[in-house]
Amino acid sequence: MSIWPRTLLWRTVLLIALLLIVAHLTWLQIFRVSEREPRAQQIAQQIVSVINLTRAALITAQPSKRLELLRDLSQDEGIQVYPAEPNEKVSPLPDLPILKLIDAELRDRLGPDTRLATSRHGIRGAWVSFRIDDDDYWVLIPRTRLERTDPLRWIGWGALVLLMALGGAFLIVARINRPLGELTRAAAQMGQGRRPPPVAEQGPAEIRTLARTFNQMAADLKRLDDERALLLAGVSHDLRTPLSRIRLGLEMLDDKGDATLKTGMVHDIGEIDAAIGQFLNFARLGEAEPVAAEGDLNALVRGVAERYARSGRAVATQLHPLPPLPLRPLMVQHLVTNLIENALRHGGPAVEVTTGRTNGCAFVEVLDRGPGIPSAEAERMLQPFTRLDSARGGSGTGLGLAIVDRIAHMHGGAVQLLPRDGGGLRARVELPIEKR
Repeated sequence: MSIWPRTLLWRTVLLIALLLIVAHLTWLQIFRVSEREPRAQQIAQQIVSVINLTRAALITAQPSKRLELLRDLSQDEGIQVYPAEPNEKVSPLPDLPILKLIDAELRDRLGPDTRLATSRHGIRGAWVSFRIDDDDYWVLIPRTRLERTDPLRWIGWGALVLLMALGGAFLIVARINRPLGELTRAAAQMGQGRRPPPVAEQGPAEIRTLARTFNQMAADLKRLDDERALLLAGVSHDLRTPLSRIRLGLEMLDDKGDATLKTGMVHDIGEIDAAIGQFLNFARLGEAEPVAAEGDLNALVRGVAERYARSGRAVATQLHPLPPLPLRPLMVQHLVTNLIENALRHGGPAVEVTTGRTNGCAFVEVLDRGPGIPSAEAERMLQPFTRLDSARGGSGTGLGLAIVDRIAHMHGGAVQLLPRDGGGLRARVELPIEKR
């Protein structure tokens, strides 16, 4: 499972968030480095002031008052003074740049014998040595007097600024992503054979240009579909009129002629008329039929099978329970009819239709015992005007399976041409089940 988001919105927000975090940490590091020397000088100045005032107080105070003075410094200021001892356990100075700067500054101002330590006899703090005449002393300065007050407050403000920047980035990217989402939905509708309304041309110049180009493309496709449908309708009208006259003339002929020739000509005329009907059906698939939100796939399959039974061509059915589906009823009936006609034409009378559900999809399958379709040719057979003459005969227009595939895509589904166990073909159409 990948943690990288899939949508453009969250990918952009994540990238902006990473950029802001890196920039925030970079500026924090720059601030720390740039203020290190001024900060060290400030701390050193505070220590020098404490040492000088303590030394001056001890020197000027009467010997009998020094103990009381040291007690007052400890109670009131938190500053404690201790005489130096031989062989003292003083921890070495940590290897930190700011401490090295402070140590150098103290030696420069208080003398080269000045020592800075962070622990003495196991007591942690800011320990600084100084000398009065020949006597050495240690001053313990509370770390609270030298460290920043409430450092978490600055971290909190930094986090708040970062969150505000991320929130602003999300709003900006969401505003840019909204027209892209509309374009995606419109493109999906076009892929399903519907004609979406024009996309609003708003937002940045690049988005407006993209929306304008998409709307122009949709209008051009609509015009081409309309012209194609009009052309095929005109051709079918011009062809069917003389075909009707020829059929009428053949029926009016007496029986003295060749009956076999007459029957063959009538059959050929029927095939030409059926081919014209297939061309028209394929061209008219772009005309959107209203969607029935509570469509019953089993009822549609059952109706088609009963129609074949009334014509004397029984089709076996195995219908399993299915939930309501958003369907275009006439188109689904056309889909099932084309699959059954294809099976009867190439697979013989033993045709079976089954329905069911699997992996979040409803399916309808038409099974036959014909020669089948090689797996390598299955995808090609879904293209218009494609026939597999060597396997399943040379009759037909090559549009039946193409119409099935187009109707399936208009419902968000897919077509699979699979081999059947024991020989034959499984023409399977899967349609997505909407989550409720």
